[in-house]
Amino acid sequence: MSGRQPSARPTWVVVDVEADGPAPGLFSMASFAAVVAEPGFGRSFAAKVAPISERFVPEALAVGGFSRQEHLAFPEAGPVMADFAAWLDALGGRPVFFSDNLAFDWQWINYYFHRFLGRNPFGFSGRRIGDLYCGLVRDAGMNWRWKQLFRQAPHDHDPLNDALGNAQALQAFRDRLGLRG
Repeated sequence: MSGRQPSARPTWVVVDVEADGPAPGLFSMASFAAVVAEPGFGRSFAAKVAPISERFVPEALAVGGFSRQEHLAFPEAGPVMADFAAWLDALGGRPVFFSDNLAFDWQWINYYFHRFLGRNPFGFSGRRIGDLYCGLVRDAGMNWRWKQLFRQAPHDHDPLNDALGNAQALQAFRDRLGLRG
């Protein structure tokens, strides 16, 4: 646990992950980024991490634009995750994990935090942006393309661009609908 008070004001943090396979521990995270969903989007964190497993799926790694040789040269995961935790702690408030694909992105960040730091500053839960939007518009069948209505950054599998675009979408409908957070 992070030691934050449960009543602390939440800070909405949008995260995107690129990995070299489908599951943490068996495969490795290659890069990730986080952007605070707030006007101006001035607070962000981005990092690359070296593999923690010998296994990899070349096609999965290529989605992020990396070769295996490049991936092997990235910084070690432990110090990167410590830096990410320090960045989250410095934000103030209670960080709330948001993602476009929560089932994928959460598993990597949660695993890496617990493996390398023994704790996850986000706690034990996260939010999927698309599900929040479906609830707000009262249409559970809303296509994932909803975000194209709100994002300006390209969706190009650079995790910083993807996290920024998703933060833009989240902030746009948050502002439009008067959501607190």
